[in-house]
Amino acid sequence: MDIQRSILIVALAIVSYLMVLQWNQDYGQAALPTASTSASSAQSTLPDDNATAKTSDDVPTATNAERSEPAATQAVAPSNDLIRVETDVLHLAIDPVGGDIVQLTLPQFPRRQDRPDVPFQLFDNGGERVYLAQSGLVGAGGPDARANGRPLFSATQRNFKLADGQDQLVVDLTFSEAGVNYIKRFTLTRGKYDLQVTYKIDNQSAQPWTGSMYAQLKRDASADPSTTTATGVSTYLGAAVWTPDEPYKKVSMKDMDKQPFKETVQGGWVAWLQHYFVTAWIADKEQNNVIQTRKDSRGNYIVGFVGPTLNIPAGASAETSATLFAGPKVQSHLKELSPGLELTVDYGFLWFIAQPIFWLLQHIHSLLGNWGWSIIVLTILIKAAFFPLSAASYRSMARMRAVSPKLQALKEQFGDDRQKMSQAMMELYKKEKINPLGGCLPILVQMPVFLALYWVLLESVEMRQAPWMFWITDLSIKDPFFILPIIMGATMFIQQQLNPTPPDPMQAKVLKLMPIIFTFFFLWFPAGLVLYWVVNNVLSIAQQWYITRQIEAASKKAAA
Repeated sequence: MDIQRSILIVALAIVSYLMVLQWNQDYGQAALPTASTSASSAQSTLPDDNATAKTSDDVPTATNAERSEPAATQAVAPSNDLIRVETDVLHLAIDPVGGDIVQLTLPQFPRRQDRPDVPFQLFDNGGERVYLAQSGLVGAGGPDARANGRPLFSATQRNFKLADGQDQLVVDLTFSEAGVNYIKRFTLTRGKYDLQVTYKIDNQSAQPWTGSMYAQLKRDASADPSTTTATGVSTYLGAAVWTPDEPYKKVSMKDMDKQPFKETVQGGWVAWLQHYFVTAWIADKEQNNVIQTRKDSRGNYIVGFVGPTLNIPAGASAETSATLFAGPKVQSHLKELSPGLELTVDYGFLWFIAQPIFWLLQHIHSLLGNWGWSIIVLTILIKAAFFPLSAASYRSMARMRAVSPKLQALKEQFGDDRQKMSQAMMELYKKEKINPLGGCLPILVQMPVFLALYWVLLESVEMRQAPWMFWITDLSIKDPFFILPIIMGATMFIQQQLNPTPPDPMQAKVLKLMPIIFTFFFLWFPAGLVLYWVVNNVLSIAQQWYITRQIEAASKKAAA
C-alpha cells in the first residue's frame, strides 16, 4: 500500500511538473508585437481622429502672464512621414507636427533574448501604448501656442543615420512664420542614450518675440512592458522629479489622479520610470523652471517643465535647450547627467545598504565577468560577514534540538496544564543556559541586508538577459525548467531537519508545508534571486550541520 501511494505521489509530481513546463512555454514569455501592430505604429504618429493634435491640454500653459489659456483646438494634420534617426544605441522617429519623438527603440537591448532582432521599445504612440517625449515653444510668440495648432516642421531628408567613424549626428527641423525662423535641432552622440534638443529662434520680424520652451513626457496607464516576474512583485512605474528638498521625489499616477504637482526649481529634471529603463528631460541648471504634472482629456499622464521667458528683440536671435535621456538605468551614466538622477535606480527604503552591495557586486563582476558567479561569490562574502551572528543562532537551535527529548517529557508530564508547562520549560532553559530568542535575533539583524540584496538583484538592469551557465541564459527571468526553485525547496526541507521540532503540533505541521509553499512561490521569481537563496541555504546547512555536530558531540562527552 505504501509503495502504491509513493508511486502515485511521484507520478502526480511528474505530471504537475510537465504541465507547468507546458504552461510556461505557452504563456511564460512576453508577446512580440504583431506585424499589423508594428506597421500601424510605424506609420501613424497620432490617433486617427487627430485628437492628440487638437487637444488643448497636450500643450502646457506658459509661465508668463501673457497667456493664461491653452492653445485653441484647431490643428495642423499630423504627418505620416516620420523622420527616422538611427545611432548605434538609439533608433527614433520624430513627428514633423511639433517635432515630438513618438517612437524610440533600443537596439542594444532586445525585447526577448530569443529574438535579438526585435529591439526593446520605449516610446510608442498608438501601437501598444502611448508614451512619447514632447517639446515646444509656448507663450505670446510660441508656435506651439498658435490658434491653428502646432507647427509643421520640414527636414532636408526623412532618414538620418550615424555613419561609421562619425561620433555625432545633428538633425535640424525648420519652420518659419510671421518673420520668425525656427530651428529645432536634435544632437545625438555615438554610444550615448542622451540627446540634446535645442531651439534656435531668429527673429527677423519687426516686433519683439517672447516665449518659453517646454519639455514633457506623456504616458498612458498601461502596464510596464519590461516587468519579467509573475509574482506580483514589481518595481516602481510612474513619474519622478527633482526638487531642492527631495533630489528624488516620486509622483505616482495615483498622485496625479488626486491633484497636479507644481513647483519652481532651478535646473532640475523630470522622469518616467519603469523596470530597468528610465526617460528623463533634464533642464538647464542655470535657469528657473516650473515643474508640473497633469492629465490630458484622454487620461494620459504628463510630467514636464516650462522654462523661463525668452525676450528676443526684433532682428536678434537666441536659443534654448534641454537634454533628453532614454535608456537603461545605469547609475554611472545617470549621475553624470544631473544630480539625483541616479536615484531612479530605486532600491527602496534600504538604498543605503543596497548601494554598497551593488558596488561590491560590480567589482566582483569586473573580475569574474559573469553575473551568476558574481552573485554566488557575493552571497558567500555576505554569509562570511554574518558568520558570528549565524553561528550564535545555530548554536541556540542546536541546544534546543538537544533538549527536545526533555521538552517532550515535560509535555507528557504536565499535559494540558500550560502554566506549569511554561514554568518547567523556563527552568529547563535556565538550567541548560538556552535563550529561546537566541535563534531569532541574529536572523532579524541580517534581514535588512538580505532585503537590500533582493532589490539590488531585482532592479539592476545589468542582470537583464545576463546568462549564468547551462539552461540559465537569463538571470532576470524565471528558471525555464524550474530546477533552481525545486533545489531551493529541497534545501529548505534539509534545513528544517536540522532545526528542533516545535513543541506545538500545529506549528510543526505548518513548518513542514513551508518548503512546498516557498517552492511554488519562487517558481516565477527571477533566476538570479533564486540562485542567491539556493547558495545562502546551502551555506546555512553546512554551517548549521557543523555547529550542531559540535554541540551534540560536546553533550555526549559531558553525559559520559
